[in-house]
Amino acid sequence: MAREPNIVITGFMGTGKSSVAREVAHALGRPFVDMDERIEARAGMGIPDIFRQQGEAAFRALERVVCAELAAMGGLVVATGGGALVDEENLRVMMASGHVICLGCDPDELFHRVALSIPQDAPGHESAVGERGRDARAPETDAPQGRPMLWADDPEGRLRELLEKRRPAYAKVPYHIDTTYRSVDQVVEEVLNLVAGNPTHWQVSTPTGSYPVQLVPGGVAHLGALLRAHGIAGNPVMVSDENVWALHGDALEAGLRASGYAPHAIVLPAGEAFKNLDTVRTLYDRFVDVGLDRGSAMVAVGGGVITDMAGFAAATFMRGVPLVPVPTTFLGMIDASVGGKVAVDHPAGKNLVGAFVQPLLVLLDPDLLLTLPDIERRAGLAEVIKAGIIADPELFAALEAGADSPRADDWRWQVERALQVKIDVVKEDPYEQGRRMVLNLGHTFAHAFEVLSDYSLNHGLAVSIGMAAAAHLAEIRGMCRPETVTRIVATLEAHRLPTRYDAAAPADVYAAMGSDKKRRGGRLRLILPRDIGDVVIDADVRPDEVLQALERIRTSGAIHSGAGHF
Repeated sequence: MAREPNIVITGFMGTGKSSVAREVAHALGRPFVDMDERIEARAGMGIPDIFRQQGEAAFRALERVVCAELAAMGGLVVATGGGALVDEENLRVMMASGHVICLGCDPDELFHRVALSIPQDAPGHESAVGERGRDARAPETDAPQGRPMLWADDPEGRLRELLEKRRPAYAKVPYHIDTTYRSVDQVVEEVLNLVAGNPTHWQVSTPTGSYPVQLVPGGVAHLGALLRAHGIAGNPVMVSDENVWALHGDALEAGLRASGYAPHAIVLPAGEAFKNLDTVRTLYDRFVDVGLDRGSAMVAVGGGVITDMAGFAAATFMRGVPLVPVPTTFLGMIDASVGGKVAVDHPAGKNLVGAFVQPLLVLLDPDLLLTLPDIERRAGLAEVIKAGIIADPELFAALEAGADSPRADDWRWQVERALQVKIDVVKEDPYEQGRRMVLNLGHTFAHAFEVLSDYSLNHGLAVSIGMAAAAHLAEIRGMCRPETVTRIVATLEAHRLPTRYDAAAPADVYAAMGSDKKRRGGRLRLILPRDIGDVVIDADVRPDEVLQALERIRTSGAIHSGAGHF
């Protein structure tokens, strides 16, 4: 029987770890463990005495032993010491044991909370208490007394120095809550809501480092804490479109203001027609007006159009400012949120002007999907099916079963599985030099359909038609069995996705494919399925074969966006 995951509360001294963890344990009926108390019991002396008599190294060794012991248990609520999870191995084992949540706080408020707990005989006691006075805010009543890490002639300076030194380690913790402006009860409620949502965390490796991708129900409430944890001091700039902002703008602003930010909002017209350099130029002007700089962050809130376009603006303004995508569509969460590709359209083709940029972090809040119209839901499903065809036969089989599958309406499971496929591929090939091209299954056809429709065709629906075309082309070239084509087309149609077109002649579609950015040396490189879970990059396709595949999926029926054709 699987163990119940632990809930681990960590963070800097004075953030409220013990108080919050004890109340969380009480609310859930779980055992509470204070790691520092466990260390004191094992050592037979208080933490200040361990530091005085044995030194910090001995204390950290005990900390590692206790971390391993607690991580091997289940169903606990654990409050760690402030430096316990700075050790990467300690963080790793704790993350493997359950949910790890880091509490943060403004440095001024932190010093108010901890000043009076510095012992009278410790260096810095008089400066800490004398400057604040005895009417200073009392520290946490259950905080370990002594604060040996602040024994210095200038304890406040030492606190700020230590906090800044630990910030990169704290940023590696998946989930963050800012306690500066919140009571213990409010923080406990946030922890309970976070854990109830069973959040998911990925760390995407890149040639220059890594960045976190977090799937957190209700996550917009934690955005400010995440930005603080990653060292964003300046007020963030949010870029969105009129449709998305009307639905989610208030919640996003509230989440940032709760962490002390005064965010700026830039709201653009909605639609692919505005995804161009003219709009980017407008963004640059607004960035200057609101004072965006490298100490702040640009938060892109919307579907793939916004995250692509705003991401390109962030990558090129001041040679790059921190970028935080918050996709609000099913398609955006699965496709545009991960991989660092940002771009705008050109009259000659889709996404012809772009760049690679690694985000500061990516926040996926599945609650944002609740407002999606049906067409956006279906567009996202096209990308989920694509992920199954590329590398996840189990995912494809679940969708192949249609409404009979228990996973048919499980949006979160679909996002997690499809996103894992993309993350695995991106890790292997971050700059699209080889393997990563498989993620473009159906896209060369799709981009041509979008250009010919003057971008009135939804991207996900265009990808659906493109995958049908790619499957037929693979069969024409003898690369896959007819049954595989039948399975792909039937699965798309089972989810009311189009598999045919009549908006242009095959020759016109082929001509539009010629401007696709995946072309090399005048030859198209197409991604073709050999079987479910097995696709290849093919640069030897003849024009007549492409035209034959396009002719197969052409229809004379009426144009629409339901099953069959558009």
